[in-house]
Amino acid sequence: MDYQGAKEYILHRLSKELPVKRTYHCFEHTMDVYSTVIDIAEKEGVEGEDLELLKLAALYHDCGFMVQDHEHEMASCKIMREKLIDLGYTEEATNKVCSMVMSTKIPQMPKNLLDRIICDADLDYLGRNDFFLIGDTLFEEMKEYGMLNTFDEWNEIQVKFLEAHSYWTETNRNTRTEKKAENFQRVKDLLENK
Repeated sequence: MDYQGAKEYILHRLSKELPVKRTYHCFEHTMDVYSTVIDIAEKEGVEGEDLELLKLAALYHDCGFMVQDHEHEMASCKIMREKLIDLGYTEEATNKVCSMVMSTKIPQMPKNLLDRIICDADLDYLGRNDFFLIGDTLFEEMKEYGMLNTFDEWNEIQVKFLEAHSYWTETNRNTRTEKKAENFQRVKDLLENK
């Protein structure tokens, strides 16, 4: 199993092939999710092969956007499976990675600890200080793809999303919930004071 080869392959492709209009689902988002899964996994006691597969899931989870706009998780699994099999990963290992990738589809439905970790890493920013900075990139992307037009529409979407969202791991519930509540209140205030 060639982890380094799998990592270098997808990072090279992501840096060249992700559409420029993907201002949120971009190379930087992938790297953010990658570093966050490592951090959460350490706190949740994940190591060894499970940690390696979790890191691969983080690297490949949005690569489907290189080839299609909808159902990108399925496309991500296809790209990941083809490459990992070539690099000596078993079918069992690729199935595990694909399960993690698919668990990030909204609404998230993680089935196990590894799924819960990647789901939390994918939406970690909701409970961070850079919430509005990162949110602006998603607003721009959604506007570019015709999914919304105005900042008020965006804030209404954010209120609904934040209201429904919960972190899955004990780590993120302990470290991100309070800041997420603050961010949620600030978005509500923006809507009420428009």
